[in-house]
Parts: sequence; structure tokens; C-alpha cells
Amino acid sequence: MSPRLRVALLALSGLALLPGAAAVIAGLPPFGATIAQYGERINAIAPDARHVANMVSAINFDLRGLDTLGEEFMLLAAITGTVVLLRGHRGEGNSGRAMRRAGRALIPRSEAVVLACRIAGPLTAVFGLYVVVHATVTPGGGFQGGVILASATLLIYLGEGYAGWRDAVRSHWLDALEGGGALLFALCGLGPMLMGAAFMQNVLPLGTFRDLFSGGLMLIENLGVALAVTGGFTQLFLEFMEETRATDEPEEPGEESA
Repeated sequence: MSPRLRVALLALSGLALLPGAAAVIAGLPPFGATIAQYGERINAIAPDARHVANMVSAINFDLRGLDTLGEEFMLLAAITGTVVLLRGHRGEGNSGRAMRRAGRALIPRSEAVVLACRIAGPLTAVFGLYVVVHATVTPGGGFQGGVILASATLLIYLGEGYAGWRDAVRSHWLDALEGGGALLFALCGLGPMLMGAAFMQNVLPLGTFRDLFSGGLMLIENLGVALAVTGGFTQLFLEFMEETRATDEPEEPGEESA
């Protein structure tokens, strides 16, 4: 399919979806409107039943935890497919130098960029951990925090270059994070069944309301999501970056090493 045909199909699809999107937007409640009955019911039940102050986490990990588990495995399947597609074409090997176009100048990294990334990287990681561990207390959670943690690893690439990135980030570690996090989430559903409870039924102490370790089983589910999202998104970054690596074949005349 030609690029022009793809753009045309995209434009036609957008036009077909536009009336539906406009209808949904027009049907949204006005800003500052009263909370819907569903939201009011959750606000009345979840704090006492699960000792959590973040109702979004209560919905994701308890009231509709099975749906979240399905979404987690959808993400796992999507990232696995991407890895199989890209790595299957490229192979397992990797090179320490990037591809160069003939005649294109090699621009060195700015010292200011390197310094900014070395400062912002650890701070971003700490903030990501903060968002993860406060899932049941304040707005945040494993998915949001996992994306922030994965973004922190990108700063390693921007600041240290590809060689520094590959020294700090290993693909088999990321595979273990992603698969292990999804498995941990699934075990949060199967574990209670071994104890005679229902699937994903809480079997742990709920803790104190607005305490960092409140929520019982939701804390472990949140950790599983954080591990899977951090590993999965970082794996995507790594696979896309390795697509820019030069092959291990001898350099062509005019190429420069990274």
C-alpha cells in the first residue's frame, strides 16, 4: 500500500468517526457538574470496604480488577508481538554504533543535555516510585508510575548515548519484569482461590485508611502492574532504538563510528 493511499484511508476513517466523536463530546456533563450515581456509590462504599482514598485504584484493582487483568495481558501480548516482529527481523545481535547517512554530519551531544539528563533521570525515577507506592492514597498507580519509570530510562539514552543505555538496560531483565509483573497480577486472582475465596477476593489485612500500606491485595496487584508496565515500555524503547543500530558488517566508505 502506497503512503498516499494510507493517508487517504486515514482521512476517510477520521471523517467516518467524526460524527460519533462529536456526539460523545456533546454528551459530556458540563465542567463542575455533580458526580454521577455510579461515582457516588463508589465513594460511599470503597473507603470503608477497602480502606483506600484513591477511588480510581479501588475501581481498577478491586471493583473491576478482572477487567484490569485482561488489559494487562493485552499490553503483554502487544509488546510481545512487537518484540517478535522487530527482533525476528534484526536478530539477537546488536552493535554499538548507529547508522549514518552518507554526507550527514555527526553532531556531538551537548554537555548541557548530558548534565540535564543525569540530574533529571534519578529525579524522574524517584517521582515514578512515589506515584507507584501512593496508589491507594493519592492519585497515581502502577500504570502511571510504570510509564514514568520507563521514561526515566530514556534519559539514560539521551544523556549517556547508546553504549551507556545498553550497559544499564538488559533485554532479559526487561522480559522478566514484564512477564513477572503480569504473572504476579494473575496470582493475585488465583491465590485467593487456593484459600477457598473468590477470584481476586481480598485475603490480606486492609490496613488503615489513608495509610501508605492500606488496601490489602490491591497493593500487590498495583506492584505487578508497575513491574509489567516499566519492563514493557522500556522493552519497546529498546527494540525501537536497536532498529537504528548498524549491522555488524564492515563499515561502508564515508561511514563514521558512534
